[in-house]
Amino acid sequence: MQPRTMQMTLEDMLSLMMARIDSVAMSEESMKTKFDVLGRALYKKGIITDDDIIDAVREQGRLMKAVGIAQNELTEDEIKAIADNILVWLKGDAATIRKSMEEYEQKLRELASQEVKKPRLDVASPAVLSELDKITKGGKTGSKLLR
Repeated sequence: MQPRTMQMTLEDMLSLMMARIDSVAMSEESMKTKFDVLGRALYKKGIITDDDIIDAVREQGRLMKAVGIAQNELTEDEIKAIADNILVWLKGDAATIRKSMEEYEQKLRELASQEVKKPRLDVASPAVLSELDKITKGGKTGSKLLR
């Protein structure tokens, strides 16, 4: 008996991959929410302090350098920025979170507008270029195909 082969269209494969990516994204969001809830509860009870968060960020930076994920240890400014970001979520500071989200969206819009301004190189299939050659054959233009 010969082994059966499974055939999938490109569309089926892309749909499967997108479904898995969506699943991973939902799982990540769920874990983030759980972490935020647990961290907020511990912070409000005084079990975790601002200094604990700063020390943990500093230690994480050292660990990342030690295992080779990072080339350098975090600077004090980086440690403070990361710790402040975590503390904003633990404290539930909605106004600051909203402001940072708006700033992030603005940066994304600026990057997107810069991307639009960049020159593009569009590639057509050989069949399309052959058709274009047939249409313009009477003119002075040469072949559009790169060989």
